[in-house]
Amino acid sequence: MSQQLISRSIDLKRLQDEGFDLEINSGYLLVKNIPYLNSNREIKYGMLVSELTLAGDVTTKPSTHVIEFGGDHPCHKDGTEITQIKHASTRKQLTQGVEVQHTFSSKPPQGYSNYYEKLTTYIAIISSPAQAIDPAVTAKNFSVIQSEEGESPFCYRDTASSRAGINLISQKLALEDVAIIGLGGTGTYVLDLVAKTPVKRVHLFDGDKLFQHNAFRSPGAPSIDELREIPYKVIYFKELYSKMHQGIVPHAFYIEDEISVNYLKEMKFVFLCLDRGTAKKLIIEKLEEFGIPFIDVGIGVNLVDESLGGILRVTTSTIEQREHINKRVSFSDNNGNNDYAQNIQIADLNALNAALAVIKWKKIFGFYRDFNGEHNTTYTIDGNTLINEDQLEG
Repeated sequence: MSQQLISRSIDLKRLQDEGFDLEINSGYLLVKNIPYLNSNREIKYGMLVSELTLAGDVTTKPSTHVIEFGGDHPCHKDGTEITQIKHASTRKQLTQGVEVQHTFSSKPPQGYSNYYEKLTTYIAIISSPAQAIDPAVTAKNFSVIQSEEGESPFCYRDTASSRAGINLISQKLALEDVAIIGLGGTGTYVLDLVAKTPVKRVHLFDGDKLFQHNAFRSPGAPSIDELREIPYKVIYFKELYSKMHQGIVPHAFYIEDEISVNYLKEMKFVFLCLDRGTAKKLIIEKLEEFGIPFIDVGIGVNLVDESLGGILRVTTSTIEQREHINKRVSFSDNNGNNDYAQNIQIADLNALNAALAVIKWKKIFGFYRDFNGEHNTTYTIDGNTLINEDQLEG
């Protein structure tokens, strides 16, 4: 509930977004890690504790200008106490784990209109002497904010969206189930990007194991000991990204027949990142039957005159437009003159292909503006050209 209260209250949210370390405890507002000087002119860190006046599930005007402090009495640069805020010095325990030693009073004529005004006023008074000695010290430490159970698919709060003011836009991506089929290279970068969105569950499908060459075209940096274990790719990447996202679901098998393809029935979106044409044909036919939108990615790389050239492709299929798929996607298992099939290490191309795919996915769900409604995009390496085709008509 504490994070919900902070999110709903403009003043508390502003404090948190600016990097202050907030906690709600038994009806008190705690702001931790406030730098100050003690009488020996040493920089210490204390805690401000304020009453919390609520109107339902949001804050309202503070009922008092008085505030509590846990720590030594803050001092000026010369080591003398900051007497203009001194009110009382009595050690007391406010609640379990919250002990204070001092009460401060600094009352503006009209009182404090909100908790942002109240807390930043006291923080400025208390911290200024410490910052005069060391300008680097600050109460804005951007501490990790753990998500409450059921609040979010993340293990800790998405403060990037809140700081940017795009929480409502980000929620457009809060789909129930998204699948990534194939973790050979591009698929892992798709995972890296999708794991940073509020998708409830990200399903990973791949029956292959993680080998040494995979480490050179996937995000992260597996240790030599991890590679020696030869884990399934889906298990390795599940463990890696579960540090951030709670909904990573591994499936250590290939989608390649009428039975396994039924695992996709409940998906809201699917990323196809595999190069096995026969399996891809079956999957696409079933996704169309299920009415599920998807994106298929592909990379064609050739060695010419001791340099690599080629094309990246992102092909989108939605309920509104699917007719172009057969002319854009190859269903052959013969890679021909595609040097990518020889495991040339090109992590940057995998990452770019994934980024283009995820940007298009975000366009489909309204996160990004989309003027053209393109359903096929190609990027040519040597000319650095990006071409959009198969625009959605109307």
